[in-house]
Amino acid sequence: MPKQPRSGTDAAPSLQLSVDRTSPVPLYFQLAQQLETAIEQGILTPGRLLGNEIELAGRLGLSRPTVRQAIQSLVDKGLLVRRRGVGTQVVHSHVRRPLELSSLYDDLAAAGQRPATVVLHLTTEAASPAVAAALGVVEGVEVQRIGRVRYAHGEPMALLTNHLPAGLLDCRTAELEATGLYRMMRAAGISLHSARQAIGARPATAAEAELLSEGPGGPVLTMERTTFDATGRAVEFGSHVYRASRYTFEFQLLVRP
Repeated sequence: MPKQPRSGTDAAPSLQLSVDRTSPVPLYFQLAQQLETAIEQGILTPGRLLGNEIELAGRLGLSRPTVRQAIQSLVDKGLLVRRRGVGTQVVHSHVRRPLELSSLYDDLAAAGQRPATVVLHLTTEAASPAVAAALGVVEGVEVQRIGRVRYAHGEPMALLTNHLPAGLLDCRTAELEATGLYRMMRAAGISLHSARQAIGARPATAAEAELLSEGPGGPVLTMERTTFDATGRAVEFGSHVYRASRYTFEFQLLVRP
């Protein structure tokens, strides 16, 4: 199993929390929303201690049952966990990714999620029928294969497998672990123009579950994407697996005139 970036475990930083008693929104929900936003924005990172209910209640002038209800709503969402002898702790942040031509690395960085990468393999292999069809090359021709685990705040988020035409990009492990593949392509003068993408869901394989810290057969989201440059040439075929408990794809739907 790859070495994982470590999460902090010290006390949570001071948060700017407030409630509006004139609002029709329940007080517990106002507090829960602010805490959830702090988790999603990386202010409260996985492993951080939230503080006890009495302290939070005193800071905000709320009753302890109100604070307990707010915390429990986030426990129910899987964002917090109560640990005996430790306290209430942040488990993870849920990543919401818009469906557009961007890389996971860039999306995580833009959301303040502190992306990190472990390269599993960087090699060449004969193109399978599926890879050959996606890249528009002859079956069996040599292509580059890159396998990575992408983390956010030390939590594994996705297992990424990418195939590139041979000779397209000079990939090195150190650079792949320091930045995103699309950033490397753009830096090499490759103009990304469009992509064809399919999204699905299935149980994780045993190997995927281990790499993603999921239970055997846990639910995962899948994405297959073929990316084209400005000339219409296929420059990348990605086959990615995401933790369904940590990851959401967001769509924007428009009414056809």
